[in-house]
Amino acid sequence: MELIKKYFPHLSKRQLEQMAALEGLYGQWNTKINVISRKDIGGLYEKHVLHSLSIAKVFEFEPGTSVIDVGTGGGFPGIPLAICFPETGFHLVDAVGKKIKVALAVAGALQLKNVTTQHARAETLRPRSYDVAVSRAVAPLKDLALWSRPLLRKNAVTKAPGRLICLKGGDLSAEIATSGTHPHIYPVSSYFGEPWFREKYVIDLPFA
Repeated sequence: MELIKKYFPHLSKRQLEQMAALEGLYGQWNTKINVISRKDIGGLYEKHVLHSLSIAKVFEFEPGTSVIDVGTGGGFPGIPLAICFPETGFHLVDAVGKKIKVALAVAGALQLKNVTTQHARAETLRPRSYDVAVSRAVAPLKDLALWSRPLLRKNAVTKAPGRLICLKGGDLSAEIATSGTHPHIYPVSSYFGEPWFREKYVIDLPFA
């Protein structure tokens, strides 16, 4: 939790309380449903919460922006971002029912009014309904681009219109080449000094 305070000192008391509650909520749910790797649950704030919030270091979501989290799992990056941007709407989607159950329960416990959830595959969703898509280590960039593009409005009024913002790690050269796209790449280590963030990237793929 100290990492969140360190890198996001502007968060309000309420936002910090919501961030602090994540540890207990995910710890409790993880005893029932293995949403987060057992070996990673102790590093929840570094490896999951702060990693999700690296998107917030690159992009400022405007009030009223509609964001879809493709393959959210138990709520990452959507829930930390929803805490950070309370006036932005986040729709969390996952094809695994038990994972979206956790995301819904956590959002409810935190009283996040700007979060909705859905048990569905991205390719079955209603097209042109969102301004921005986000995702975290769900699928190759080629697939994420294929799934996300039809979901995004063409004339979104936002600073980050019609784009996919995803979190990736390692050598991405082959994956990017295979995708046939030309994304912008932001090293997470430029924002966070912890060694775990080396070779972690925020990938920005505008469709406009």
